[in-house]
Amino acid sequence: MLRRSTNWIVVHCAATRPSQDIGRAEIDKWHKARGWSGIGYHYVIRRDGSVEVGRPVAEIGAHVEGHNSDSVGVCLVGGLDRDGQPAPEYTAAQWSSLHGLLVGLHAHYPAAAIVGHRDFPGVTKACPSFDVSAWLIDKEGLSAPSPTT
Repeated sequence: MLRRSTNWIVVHCAATRPSQDIGRAEIDKWHKARGWSGIGYHYVIRRDGSVEVGRPVAEIGAHVEGHNSDSVGVCLVGGLDRDGQPAPEYTAAQWSSLHGLLVGLHAHYPAAAIVGHRDFPGVTKACPSFDVSAWLIDKEGLSAPSPTT
């Protein structure tokens, strides 16, 4: 089903340790095992910084309950430290790719706010294990107001 509006660009993490180099294919298997039609994220950023397309960007995702129909989901592989605790232990290549992807998405969806999954009311996860708003402060042309609905 096609998305009719895009109010949010949501940054997620795969909740994997730094030693786990997974990508779109593995996440697709995980999501299918949950009974979904396939990967819920629109983009996956691997440890080497490569960006993989997940669900087609024009389609409704499956990544933020209550906001799938008006958001684009970007997933960073990682988000946990070696002990399995939430931590933004992403590679320099991932940070660079995230910035580039968000700039491009924001240009395509200029009215969309860029936020972390954890910023939505009722979300109890640490995902993506960093404060997206604080990270974006120094990123020219990007903004991240907090979700209120």
